[in-house]
Amino acid sequence: MTTDPRWRGINHLALITPDMDATVRFYHGALGMPIVATINAGPMRHYFFDMGAGNTIAFFCWSDAEVPTFEKPAGIPPEFPAQFDHVSFNLPELRDLFALQARLREHGVEVTELVDHGFVQSIYFTDPNGIALEASYWVTEPTGRPADYADGEMFLDTDPVPAVRELMATGELASIPATQLVDEGADPA
Repeated sequence: MTTDPRWRGINHLALITPDMDATVRFYHGALGMPIVATINAGPMRHYFFDMGAGNTIAFFCWSDAEVPTFEKPAGIPPEFPAQFDHVSFNLPELRDLFALQARLREHGVEVTELVDHGFVQSIYFTDPNGIALEASYWVTEPTGRPADYADGEMFLDTDPVPAVRELMATGELASIPATQLVDEGADPA
C-alpha cells in the first residue's frame, strides 16, 4: 500500500464568473485576498486570489459565454440541492472573523451574525456571482493530527453513515469505491 498524501490545503478551488472585473473588485477589494496570478488563453481568463499558505481561489471567465448566477442564499439550505453548495474560508482567530464581518459591512456586503456550530464558528455572505460564501474559525482545530473518531466534540452525527461507523469501530474502511474518468462527449449516466 502506498503512503497517504501529505495534503497542504487547497492549491486552488476553481469557480466560474461571468464578470471578472466585479470578481477582482470583490475578492481583492472587499475580502482582501490579493490577486496573485492571471492567465488569458484565447477566450478564457483564469485569475487566482491568495488565501495564505499556498491556498488560492481561482475563477474562470469565458468571453461571450452566458453564465447564470447562483441563487442559493448563504447559510440556508436550498429547496433542491445542487452539486456545489458553498465555500468556506478559514480564519486563524475568532477576532479575525469579527474583523472580516466589519470589513464586509464597510464595503456594503450583507453578512450574517456569528453562527456557532460548536466546533466551528462562521459568518455567511454572497459574492457578486451569487456564490454562497462562509468564513470560519475552528474552535477546536481538527486538521493536521490523527482523527479521534470517538471525539464527542467533533463527531456529532448520532446516526452516522456506515463508513464512519467502520472508522469508529476499527479505524479503517472496509471498502473504497472505484471511479472512472468520463470520456469527452460521453453520456455520464
